[in-house]
Amino acid sequence: MAQNSRKKPNILVTGTPGTGKTTTSFSLAEATQLRHINIGELVREKNLHDGWDDQFDCHIINEDLVCDELEDLMEEGGNIVDYHGCDFFPERWFDRVVVLQTDNSVLYDRLSTRGYTGSKLSNNIECEIFQVLLEEAKESYPEDVVVALKSDTVDDITRNVASLTDWARSWQPKA
Repeated sequence: MAQNSRKKPNILVTGTPGTGKTTTSFSLAEATQLRHINIGELVREKNLHDGWDDQFDCHIINEDLVCDELEDLMEEGGNIVDYHGCDFFPERWFDRVVVLQTDNSVLYDRLSTRGYTGSKLSNNIECEIFQVLLEEAKESYPEDVVVALKSDTVDDITRNVASLTDWARSWQPKA
């Protein structure tokens, strides 16, 4: 199925853990009636992983299994994919790649509240400081598809959801 056969856009919401991906994706899905796909939940529910990583306290996702699982849904369109990585998804899947960014002091508090400690906490803060996910998105997708959005406060999230909703409503399939 060609990209231009999609009737609705696909949006990837990415960023360091704690930047508001799931909150933003959930609100955006409600506003646009697009389907919210949380990759972490999908991996757990469908066992799309190769075991557990004790160092990072998370599943080792099997990227091929995830992509196989999503292929038909993504070709259909109308999806908001919520995940902290972006470089393994096929470029053709996404019409917009949103990289959420959060001030380090805000992010530190959010991750600490979640129980992140030690290297898991410091690695995620460093990831944000060095804008690793923004760079990954820019290397993986066309420049006009990638947008970085500030996500420090509830007001930021509300504003982001409003602008992304406007974008989704005005989206047209490529001819």
